[in-house]
Amino acid sequence: MGTIRRAVIDVGTNSVKLFVGDVSGRDVRPVGETSLQTRLGKGFYETHRLQPESIARTARAVATFSRRAREHRAVSIRVIATSAARDAVNGGELTEAIAKASGLRVEIISGDQEAEWAFQGVTTNVALAAAPLLLLDVGGGSTEFILGQGDRQHFARSFPLGTVRLLEKFPHSDPPRQEEYRACRAWLKRFLRTEVRPALEPALQRQSRRHPRSSPIQLVGTGGTTSLLARIELKLKRFDRLRIEDARLSRRQVTAHRKHLWSLPLAERRSIIGLPAQRADVILTGSLIFETVMEEFEFQQLCVSTRGLRFAAVMD
Repeated sequence: MGTIRRAVIDVGTNSVKLFVGDVSGRDVRPVGETSLQTRLGKGFYETHRLQPESIARTARAVATFSRRAREHRAVSIRVIATSAARDAVNGGELTEAIAKASGLRVEIISGDQEAEWAFQGVTTNVALAAAPLLLLDVGGGSTEFILGQGDRQHFARSFPLGTVRLLEKFPHSDPPRQEEYRACRAWLKRFLRTEVRPALEPALQRQSRRHPRSSPIQLVGTGGTTSLLARIELKLKRFDRLRIEDARLSRRQVTAHRKHLWSLPLAERRSIIGLPAQRADVILTGSLIFETVMEEFEFQQLCVSTRGLRFAAVMD
Protein backbone atom coordinates (compact mmCIF):
# COMPACT_ATOMS: atom_id res chain seq x y z
CA MET A 1 0.00 0.00 0.00
CA GLY A 2 1.37 3.40 -0.98
CA THR A 3 1.95 6.33 1.33
CA ILE A 4 0.03 9.55 0.85
CA ARG A 5 0.61 12.86 2.61
CA ARG A 6 -2.56 14.48 3.94
CA ALA A 7 -3.38 17.43 6.16
CA VAL A 8 -6.26 18.12 8.51
CA ILE A 9 -7.12 21.45 10.12
CA ASP A 10 -9.16 20.99 13.28
CA VAL A 11 -11.30 23.99 14.26
CA GLY A 12 -12.02 23.57 17.96
CA THR A 13 -13.66 25.66 20.63
CA ASN A 14 -10.33 26.77 22.08
CA SER A 15 -7.82 26.47 19.26
CA VAL A 16 -7.21 25.63 15.62
CA LYS A 17 -4.78 22.76 15.03
CA LEU A 18 -2.90 21.63 11.94
CA PHE A 19 -1.80 18.04 11.51
CA VAL A 20 0.12 16.78 8.47
CA GLY A 21 0.84 13.08 8.23
CA ASP A 22 2.07 10.40 5.85
CA VAL A 23 -0.70 7.81 5.75
CA SER A 24 -0.51 4.17 4.72
CA GLY A 25 -3.57 2.25 5.89
CA ARG A 26 -3.67 2.57 9.68
CA ASP A 27 -0.07 3.71 9.85
CA VAL A 28 0.16 7.47 10.34
CA ARG A 29 3.54 9.15 10.56
CA PRO A 30 3.37 12.80 11.68
CA VAL A 31 5.19 15.26 9.44
CA GLY A 32 4.14 18.52 11.02
CA GLU A 33 1.71 19.75 13.66
CA THR A 34 1.03 23.07 15.29
CA SER A 35 -1.81 25.06 16.84
CA LEU A 36 -3.06 28.59 17.35
CA GLN A 37 -5.43 29.59 20.12
CA THR A 38 -8.33 31.53 18.59
CA ARG A 39 -10.87 30.95 21.39
CA LEU A 40 -13.82 30.46 19.04
CA GLY A 41 -16.00 29.73 22.08
CA LYS A 42 -15.30 33.01 23.85
CA GLY A 43 -18.57 34.62 24.94
CA PHE A 44 -20.46 31.86 23.16
CA TYR A 45 -22.43 29.95 25.77
CA GLU A 46 -24.91 32.65 26.76
CA THR A 47 -26.36 33.05 23.27
CA HIS A 48 -24.81 30.17 21.28
CA ARG A 49 -23.71 32.80 18.79
CA LEU A 50 -20.11 32.89 17.57
CA GLN A 51 -18.58 36.35 17.98
CA PRO A 52 -17.29 38.23 14.90
CA GLU A 53 -13.79 38.67 16.35
CA SER A 54 -13.50 34.95 17.14
CA ILE A 55 -14.73 34.01 13.67
CA ALA A 56 -12.18 36.34 12.05
CA ARG A 57 -9.28 35.02 14.16
CA THR A 58 -10.28 31.45 13.35
CA ALA A 59 -10.58 32.08 9.60
CA ARG A 60 -7.13 33.71 9.57
CA ALA A 61 -5.65 30.72 11.41
CA VAL A 62 -7.17 28.28 8.92
CA ALA A 63 -5.77 30.31 6.01
CA THR A 64 -2.32 30.33 7.62
CA PHE A 65 -2.43 26.58 8.19
CA SER A 66 -3.65 25.86 4.65
CA ARG A 67 -0.50 27.59 3.35
CA ARG A 68 1.68 25.60 5.72
CA ALA A 69 0.01 22.34 4.64
CA ARG A 70 0.83 23.16 1.02
CA GLU A 71 4.42 23.96 2.01
CA HIS A 72 4.53 20.42 3.44
CA ARG A 73 3.29 19.18 0.03
CA ALA A 74 0.09 17.68 1.40
CA VAL A 75 -2.02 16.32 -1.46
CA SER A 76 -5.25 17.05 0.38
CA ILE A 77 -6.34 19.47 3.11
CA ARG A 78 -9.40 18.67 5.19
CA VAL A 79 -11.03 21.19 7.54
CA ILE A 80 -13.19 19.83 10.35
CA ALA A 81 -15.02 21.77 13.06
CA THR A 82 -16.35 20.45 16.36
CA SER A 83 -18.35 21.55 19.40
CA ALA A 84 -18.73 25.32 19.13
CA ALA A 85 -19.35 25.21 15.38
CA ARG A 86 -22.00 22.50 15.59
CA ASP A 87 -23.81 24.17 18.50
CA ALA A 88 -23.76 27.67 17.00
CA VAL A 89 -26.88 29.33 15.66
CA ASN A 90 -24.64 31.19 13.18
CA GLY A 91 -22.29 28.41 12.14
CA GLY A 92 -22.75 29.46 8.54
CA GLU A 93 -20.90 32.70 9.25
CA LEU A 94 -17.89 30.67 10.34
CA THR A 95 -17.88 28.36 7.33
CA GLU A 96 -18.30 31.31 4.96
CA ALA A 97 -15.44 33.23 6.58
CA ILE A 98 -13.14 30.21 6.37
CA ALA A 99 -14.07 29.58 2.74
CA LYS A 100 -13.41 33.23 1.87
CA ALA A 101 -10.05 33.30 3.69
CA SER A 102 -8.69 29.94 2.54
CA GLY A 103 -10.89 28.58 -0.25
CA LEU A 104 -11.52 25.46 1.86
CA ARG A 105 -14.83 23.81 2.73
CA VAL A 106 -15.55 23.07 6.38
CA GLU A 107 -17.04 19.80 7.63
CA ILE A 108 -18.93 20.35 10.90
CA ILE A 109 -18.82 16.91 12.48
CA SER A 110 -21.27 15.44 14.96
CA GLY A 111 -20.40 14.47 18.52
CA ASP A 112 -20.77 10.79 17.53
CA GLN A 113 -18.30 11.22 14.67
CA GLU A 114 -15.89 13.04 16.96
CA ALA A 115 -16.03 10.18 19.46
CA GLU A 116 -15.54 7.53 16.78
CA TRP A 117 -12.54 9.28 15.27
CA ALA A 118 -10.96 9.92 18.69
CA PHE A 119 -11.07 6.18 19.43
CA GLN A 120 -9.76 5.22 15.98
CA GLY A 121 -6.89 7.66 16.30
CA VAL A 122 -5.83 6.62 19.79
CA THR A 123 -5.81 2.93 18.89
CA THR A 124 -3.28 3.52 16.11
CA ASN A 125 -0.86 3.22 19.02
CA VAL A 126 -0.09 -0.52 19.19
CA ALA A 127 0.35 -0.28 22.97
CA LEU A 128 -3.36 0.62 23.26
CA ALA A 129 -4.74 -1.29 20.27
CA ALA A 130 -5.88 -4.42 22.16
CA ALA A 131 -6.48 -3.29 25.75
CA PRO A 132 -9.95 -2.43 27.11
CA LEU A 133 -10.05 1.37 27.23
CA LEU A 134 -12.19 4.17 28.55
CA LEU A 135 -11.08 7.03 26.38
CA LEU A 136 -11.69 10.56 27.64
CA ASP A 137 -11.31 13.21 24.94
CA VAL A 138 -11.60 16.60 26.65
CA GLY A 139 -11.97 19.56 24.32
CA GLY A 140 -12.90 23.17 24.76
CA GLY A 141 -16.64 22.69 24.31
CA SER A 142 -17.35 18.97 24.58
CA THR A 143 -15.97 15.81 26.13
CA GLU A 144 -16.26 12.39 24.53
CA PHE A 145 -16.40 9.23 26.64
CA ILE A 146 -15.61 6.14 24.56
CA LEU A 147 -15.44 2.59 25.91
CA GLY A 148 -13.99 -0.07 23.65
CA GLN A 149 -11.38 -2.67 22.92
CA GLY A 150 -9.44 -3.30 19.73
CA ASP A 151 -11.52 -2.10 16.80
CA ARG A 152 -14.84 -2.36 18.68
CA GLN A 153 -16.55 0.43 20.56
CA HIS A 154 -19.07 -0.58 23.22
CA PHE A 155 -20.09 2.94 24.22
CA ALA A 156 -19.50 6.39 22.74
CA ARG A 157 -21.16 9.62 23.80
CA SER A 158 -20.34 13.30 23.49
CA PHE A 159 -21.31 15.48 26.46
CA PRO A 160 -21.58 19.30 26.68
CA LEU A 161 -18.59 19.57 28.99
CA GLY A 162 -15.32 21.26 28.07
CA THR A 163 -12.51 23.44 29.34
CA VAL A 164 -13.69 26.69 27.76
CA ARG A 165 -17.37 25.94 28.43
CA LEU A 166 -16.60 25.36 32.13
CA LEU A 167 -14.32 28.40 32.32
CA GLU A 168 -17.11 30.60 30.93
CA LYS A 169 -19.67 29.08 33.29
CA PHE A 170 -17.45 29.56 36.35
CA PRO A 171 -15.25 32.65 35.90
CA HIS A 172 -12.66 32.99 38.61
CA SER A 173 -10.50 35.57 40.31
CA ASP A 174 -6.74 35.83 39.89
CA PRO A 175 -5.63 33.76 41.70
CA PRO A 176 -8.77 31.62 41.96
CA ARG A 177 -10.52 31.67 45.31
CA GLN A 178 -11.37 28.47 47.16
CA GLU A 179 -15.10 29.12 46.97
CA GLU A 180 -14.82 29.47 43.17
CA TYR A 181 -12.99 26.16 42.94
CA ARG A 182 -15.55 24.46 45.20
CA ALA A 183 -18.49 25.76 43.14
CA CYS A 184 -16.95 24.53 39.90
CA ARG A 185 -16.08 21.14 41.39
CA ALA A 186 -19.55 20.68 42.90
CA TRP A 187 -21.24 21.41 39.55
CA LEU A 188 -18.88 19.02 37.78
CA LYS A 189 -19.55 16.21 40.25
CA ARG A 190 -23.31 16.68 39.83
CA PHE A 191 -22.93 16.61 36.05
CA LEU A 192 -20.94 13.38 36.12
CA ARG A 193 -23.42 11.73 38.49
CA THR A 194 -26.62 12.85 36.75
CA GLU A 195 -25.58 12.98 33.08
CA VAL A 196 -22.54 10.77 32.50
CA ARG A 197 -22.84 7.93 35.03
CA PRO A 198 -26.39 6.80 34.11
CA ALA A 199 -25.30 6.46 30.48
CA LEU A 200 -21.79 5.08 31.00
CA GLU A 201 -22.11 2.76 33.99
CA PRO A 202 -24.29 0.09 32.28
CA ALA A 203 -21.66 -0.14 29.52
CA LEU A 204 -18.87 -0.51 32.08
CA GLN A 205 -20.81 -3.30 33.79
CA ARG A 206 -21.48 -5.07 30.48
CA GLN A 207 -17.78 -4.88 29.64
CA SER A 208 -16.89 -6.50 32.98
CA ARG A 209 -19.45 -9.30 32.50
CA ARG A 210 -18.47 -9.85 28.88
CA HIS A 211 -14.75 -10.19 29.64
CA PRO A 212 -14.44 -11.17 33.32
CA ARG A 213 -10.86 -12.41 32.92
CA SER A 214 -9.55 -9.57 30.80
CA SER A 215 -7.21 -6.91 32.13
CA PRO A 216 -8.81 -3.95 33.92
CA ILE A 217 -10.15 -1.09 31.86
CA GLN A 218 -7.49 1.58 31.33
CA LEU A 219 -8.38 5.26 31.48
CA VAL A 220 -6.77 7.04 28.53
CA GLY A 221 -6.86 10.78 28.07
CA THR A 222 -6.45 12.51 24.75
CA GLY A 223 -6.60 16.17 23.84
CA GLY A 224 -4.55 19.11 25.03
CA THR A 225 -5.06 18.81 28.80
CA THR A 226 -3.53 15.36 29.25
CA SER A 227 -0.52 16.15 27.07
CA LEU A 228 0.04 19.32 29.09
CA LEU A 229 -0.25 17.51 32.42
CA ALA A 230 2.32 15.00 31.18
CA ARG A 231 4.62 17.80 30.00
CA ILE A 232 4.33 19.55 33.37
CA GLU A 233 5.05 16.29 35.20
CA LEU A 234 8.07 15.55 32.97
CA LYS A 235 9.18 19.21 32.80
CA LEU A 236 9.22 19.10 28.99
CA LYS A 237 9.85 22.47 27.40
CA ARG A 238 8.87 21.08 23.98
CA PHE A 239 6.36 18.60 22.68
CA ASP A 240 7.84 15.09 22.67
CA ARG A 241 5.33 12.46 21.53
CA LEU A 242 7.31 9.41 22.64
CA ARG A 243 7.95 10.68 26.17
CA ILE A 244 4.41 12.01 26.59
CA GLU A 245 2.84 8.72 25.46
CA ASP A 246 5.06 6.80 27.88
CA ALA A 247 3.66 8.88 30.75
CA ARG A 248 1.37 7.32 33.34
CA LEU A 249 -0.14 9.81 35.80
CA SER A 250 -1.44 8.52 39.09
CA ARG A 251 -4.58 9.98 40.62
CA ARG A 252 -2.38 11.45 43.33
CA GLN A 253 -0.21 13.19 40.72
CA VAL A 254 -3.23 14.58 38.86
CA THR A 255 -4.64 15.92 42.13
CA ALA A 256 -1.28 17.44 43.09
CA HIS A 257 -1.06 19.26 39.75
CA ARG A 258 -4.66 20.49 40.01
CA LYS A 259 -4.05 21.84 43.53
CA HIS A 260 -0.85 23.58 42.46
CA LEU A 261 -2.39 25.12 39.34
CA TRP A 262 -5.47 26.41 41.18
CA SER A 263 -3.26 28.02 43.86
CA LEU A 264 -1.35 30.25 41.43
CA PRO A 265 -2.16 33.54 39.71
CA LEU A 266 -2.21 33.48 35.92
CA ALA A 267 1.23 35.11 35.58
CA GLU A 268 2.85 32.33 37.63
CA ARG A 269 1.00 29.59 35.77
CA ARG A 270 2.38 31.03 32.53
CA SER A 271 5.92 30.42 33.78
CA ILE A 272 5.41 26.70 34.52
CA ILE A 273 7.72 24.50 32.43
CA GLY A 274 5.67 22.44 30.00
CA LEU A 275 2.62 24.71 30.05
CA PRO A 276 2.32 27.09 27.06
CA ALA A 277 1.38 30.56 28.22
CA GLN A 278 -1.80 30.67 26.12
CA ARG A 279 -3.11 27.50 27.82
CA ALA A 280 -2.54 28.75 31.37
CA ASP A 281 -6.21 29.64 31.86
CA VAL A 282 -7.98 26.54 30.48
CA ILE A 283 -5.56 24.15 32.26
CA LEU A 284 -7.50 24.93 35.45
CA THR A 285 -10.77 23.43 34.25
CA GLY A 286 -9.02 20.73 32.23
CA SER A 287 -7.10 19.40 35.23
CA LEU A 288 -10.26 19.51 37.35
CA ILE A 289 -12.23 17.49 34.79
CA PHE A 290 -9.65 14.69 34.79
CA GLU A 291 -9.26 14.68 38.56
CA THR A 292 -13.03 14.51 39.10
CA VAL A 293 -13.56 11.74 36.52
CA MET A 294 -10.80 9.67 38.12
CA GLU A 295 -12.35 10.20 41.52
CA GLU A 296 -15.95 9.54 40.44
CA PHE A 297 -15.18 6.36 38.48
CA GLU A 298 -12.35 5.19 40.78
CA PHE A 299 -9.49 5.16 38.30
CA GLN A 300 -6.05 5.21 39.90
CA GLN A 301 -4.02 5.86 36.75
CA LEU A 302 -4.31 7.99 33.63
CA CYS A 303 -2.57 6.94 30.41
CA VAL A 304 -1.77 9.73 27.97
CA SER A 305 -2.32 9.73 24.21
CA THR A 306 -1.27 12.46 21.80
CA ARG A 307 -3.37 10.88 19.04
CA GLY A 308 -7.07 11.00 18.40
CA LEU A 309 -9.38 12.96 16.17
CA ARG A 310 -6.81 14.30 13.70
CA PHE A 311 -5.00 10.97 13.26
CA ALA A 312 -8.30 9.36 12.27
CA ALA A 313 -9.39 12.27 10.06
CA VAL A 314 -6.30 11.92 7.84
CA MET A 315 -6.89 8.15 7.61
CA ASP A 316 -10.58 8.43 6.72
